Amino acid sequence: MTYLLSVAAAVIALASVIELLRRRRLRERHAIWWILAATLALFAALFPASVAWIASVVGVGLPSNLVFFVSIVLLFLVNLQHSAELTDLEDKTRTLAEESALQKVRLERLEERIDPKRDLPDARP
Repeated sequence: MTYLLSVAAAVIALASVIELLRRRRLRERHAIWWILAATLALFAALFPASVAWIASVVGVGLPSNLVFFVSIVLLFLVNLQHSAELTDLEDKTRTLAEESALQKVRLERLEERIDPKRDLPDARP
């Protein structure tokens, strides 16, 4: 039963990533790590003896510890990728905000040249 459950979970994970890609809800550069994780999960589900063999070769006592370690490494890489992209987006946002402020000042100066009386308060009581 556990075997079928793990295969089904891995297939659902892989199908979900592919469906998100197909609907353009997930970009290819973000999907790489998720496809890798789902593929590794499917491999581990289909061939559980291979996980035990790899764990013994690497020197890990329990195969489940190897699975958790690989999962943590993959999640760390996803987080690192997102952090790098977030930094780039923050830099672009700051640059756009500065350019927008400069354009606003430039526009106000041009409007003032066209109608210098525009900023004067109304002289009526």
